[in-house]
Amino acid sequence: MMTGKQALAAALMTIAMVGPLAGAVYAKTVMVGGAPMLPTKNIIENAVNSKDHTTLVAAVKAAGLVDTLSGPGPFTVFAPTNEAFAKLPAGTVETLVKPENKDTLSKILTYHVVSGAMDSKAIAKAIKAGNGRATLKTVQGGDLTATMVGTKLKLMDVKGNASTVTIADVYQSNGVIHVVDTVLMPQ
Repeated sequence: MMTGKQALAAALMTIAMVGPLAGAVYAKTVMVGGAPMLPTKNIIENAVNSKDHTTLVAAVKAAGLVDTLSGPGPFTVFAPTNEAFAKLPAGTVETLVKPENKDTLSKILTYHVVSGAMDSKAIAKAIKAGNGRATLKTVQGGDLTATMVGTKLKLMDVKGNASTVTIADVYQSNGVIHVVDTVLMPQ
């Protein structure tokens, strides 16, 4: 019986041998919050290692979304940093993580998630097809508007708040993360 490491090594060797023939896409490991985001791990397994996303991880736990974001997906997550959460009015995060506010917190967090894996190239293609803007339907049910400002990918929520992607294309086993600098708010 193979150990986990042996099985992974065998799988990687198989991909190395047949991947190019199958047109496989190879994801590189990106550093986020001082930790490597391994494309072989899922969104939650990687996020817990980022020192820049401790607030997001605590919020995901409080909202009961760990199992969902650990699932097969695929998901595109626009992941606000601790600094993004710190921009919210004083006491907002502390209030949102209370058990009685679980539904509100879940709505805010799922507003940062789009079904499917959309890397920056796919989003840019959608923006081009939309004559400069793309509407992304979130898991929460609301819309985010994506635009390019120079070389920066910007997202706007329904309230007019803008967020910039600071690190794009952090591939996960169940999707892709784009780090953002502002928390987006649903209706």
